[in-house]
Amino acid sequence: MSTAPAPAVTSAPETTPVASPPPHRTPASAWVLLVTLATIWGTSFILMKKGLVVFSALELGATRVSVAAVLLLPFALRHVGKVERSRFKWLVLSGVVGTLIPAFLFAYAETRMASGLAGVLNALTAVFTLVVGAALFGQKLTGLRVLGIGLGLVGTVVLMLLGGSGGDATPSGESNAWYGLYIVLATLGYGVSVNVIKHHLHGIPSLAVTGLLLLFIGGPALAYLLLGTEFLHKLATVPGAWKAFGYIALLATMSTAVAMVLFNKLIQSSTALFAASNTYLVPIMALGWGLLDGEQFNLWHLLGMLIILVSVAIIHRAK
Repeated sequence: MSTAPAPAVTSAPETTPVASPPPHRTPASAWVLLVTLATIWGTSFILMKKGLVVFSALELGATRVSVAAVLLLPFALRHVGKVERSRFKWLVLSGVVGTLIPAFLFAYAETRMASGLAGVLNALTAVFTLVVGAALFGQKLTGLRVLGIGLGLVGTVVLMLLGGSGGDATPSGESNAWYGLYIVLATLGYGVSVNVIKHHLHGIPSLAVTGLLLLFIGGPALAYLLLGTEFLHKLATVPGAWKAFGYIALLATMSTAVAMVLFNKLIQSSTALFAASNTYLVPIMALGWGLLDGEQFNLWHLLGMLIILVSVAIIHRAK
């Protein structure tokens, strides 16, 4: 989840420029970022599934955050002195609710759910982005936007209830839709984070936003991983542990570090709602990887995905 170049940073030591409002028309580059992110994040669910073969959900979540934080540490240190201290609380909030907690919630959900279904439920991010934006940030609610969000939710329901959940391909050997509630909570956190970045962290280069929020949450995650789990013991003694770690490292590199940079850039170049609509495309990739890994696929999946794509178009055109 190739990294896009970050905008130039102002030379002022303690301030960052305030970005002008995004243009009314979404630029073509935003659509490119949208598709790229959907591809990267759509792959993350199968990577989590492979990592859970050896490591627990808590170990996977902590490893994912720790590796991503280490990767972006040089960029965080370069920018930490150039960002206003008053914005640190928003970076911490975004990091905790939009990265740290969801890393654990998604991993725990996938101990009982098929990876494709997890990717489907991830589409709820756009719903919560709209709800949180309207409730806390004055986001304008229009009939067309509500229609787009509603269609996306309908597509999600079709995929989840009628399309099947993967059956025997789930890590535990059985499907448990109730574990989807963990993903619902995670996507609520995503919705909060998207709005916080859009409204309180504007003007900060996307690479800096990502690196700094990972800097604030990476230390606790790494300490927990090394001191509070059996991660190192498993890595040294369990067959296949290094392979599973490789999947998690790839997950952290692409789906957490690289994708977060691209996502923050997308938020700054479009709207929060349009940025979150990438999650409607994620199920297509997630279900595709699940199919290759033996999870079920049927015509209801196809119908659900088509509804989701229509919803993305409607959201983009909404005023």
